[in-house]
Amino acid sequence: MLESVLVANRGEIALRVIRGARELGIRTIAVFSEADRGSPHVMHADEAYCVGPARASESYLAVDRILDVARRSRARAIHPGYGFLAERGDFAEAVVDAGHVFVGPSASTIRAMGDKTEARQRMAAAGVRVVPGTHTPLGSRREARRAAESVGFPVVLKAAAGGGGKGMRVVRGVNEVGGAFDAAVRESEAAFGDGSVYVERYLERPRHIEIQLFGDTHGNVVHLFERECSIQRRHQKLIEEAPSPIIGPEERRRMGAAAVRAARAVDYVGAGTVEFLHAAGEFFFLEMNTRLQVEHPVTELVTGVDLVEWQFRVASGEPLPLRQEEIPLRGHALECRITSESPFDGFLPVTGVVDEFAPPDGAGVRWDGGIARGSEIGLHYDPLLGKLITWAADRRGAVQRMKRALGELRIGGVATSAPLLGRIMDEPDFREGRLSTAYLPEHPDLLADAMSSQEREALIAALALLEHRRREDRAAPRIGGGGTPLSDWQRRAHG
Repeated sequence: MLESVLVANRGEIALRVIRGARELGIRTIAVFSEADRGSPHVMHADEAYCVGPARASESYLAVDRILDVARRSRARAIHPGYGFLAERGDFAEAVVDAGHVFVGPSASTIRAMGDKTEARQRMAAAGVRVVPGTHTPLGSRREARRAAESVGFPVVLKAAAGGGGKGMRVVRGVNEVGGAFDAAVRESEAAFGDGSVYVERYLERPRHIEIQLFGDTHGNVVHLFERECSIQRRHQKLIEEAPSPIIGPEERRRMGAAAVRAARAVDYVGAGTVEFLHAAGEFFFLEMNTRLQVEHPVTELVTGVDLVEWQFRVASGEPLPLRQEEIPLRGHALECRITSESPFDGFLPVTGVVDEFAPPDGAGVRWDGGIARGSEIGLHYDPLLGKLITWAADRRGAVQRMKRALGELRIGGVATSAPLLGRIMDEPDFREGRLSTAYLPEHPDLLADAMSSQEREALIAALALLEHRRREDRAAPRIGGGGTPLSDWQRRAHG
């Protein structure tokens, strides 16, 4: 087993990896920016090192600074988490060249799957069905127009070098192609430093279903069944669940087999995910994520497998702990992403200080978060505060448990996505599993700026508390007749 690991990330994923490592007796090293000096992942690590200012490009994305900390702390391995450097082939290569173990797939695998056009070529060659479209980048407006007409409208222009909805444009007619091509190229260049785009058929109301994979250095590859991630906002997932409400045993077997073929085609080692679009009873390869996913906890709850533990065992050279037929599938799990956004105001990002924090608990409830009371929420990083996960014997029970847990979650000082997620738990189509990637646009009432009675009571309580604190502030003594109210210890210090 590895004796030490540097976690090259922050927030809830850094804390998740640190806890998993410590349970295996692995010494943990955290890195942090100046903005994250007091973050929970820093407090829980055995050692922690500042790698720069708040700007990610000068801290969490600064490869030379992270490798310098790894050298100084004598870290045997580096775990990238997800986001930031997790899917950068050059980072994986630099880690290995510096003499450390990279907890993830090889640099060549990351590069192959990071280029969406090369990924499509490899999957097609491996017999994995891909969405009809081009397998090479488009060179001009004219080429894009010809390709779109050949594939058939509607089509989507997509960035070859990235994902997450960046560099993506839906085109419904030939007259839209030129402008959409220019916009996709510009956005792709800005987001990924690569303006390459390709075209594929646009599936109007697909379900987004992904398969969790794991490979080791001994040639073993298994899948850990599927997750449904169809409820999204601008291609960003909001709710995930396992298993999918519509996938039966035979289709589960076929999708799992396709994902394993995909992994073998690129000699996959470690945790990864093959994402599919599912429409009209068919499924098509979308992309492969060469890392642990945000939504991995739902797979852990329905299989009983600790995916972070498996990552460390595989990185240590051990074979996979279970064979395919030994991996169970039991019950149902849901995950809600709790973000610092105002869903009823166009999902505007929100800043502030967390002045109240109380996660729910009880049977079948799990909170994976990276915040605590006093955490400062800024605009430097992704707005994900944490994930609320529930498990029950069936989907109906998991949904009802999630509704209860969302109602008990208390995060004060910043607006979050929790009220919207609570509404979704009550929505009939969601409760019956009638989902697609068009779910939110087709249910605009969920985003209407109208509060439920529970939300109204919470707002009234919050406003009353705020007014009470303002009155206390006005009554508190101040230094020199102005400035900030004194705390109790300041009052005692100043006599």
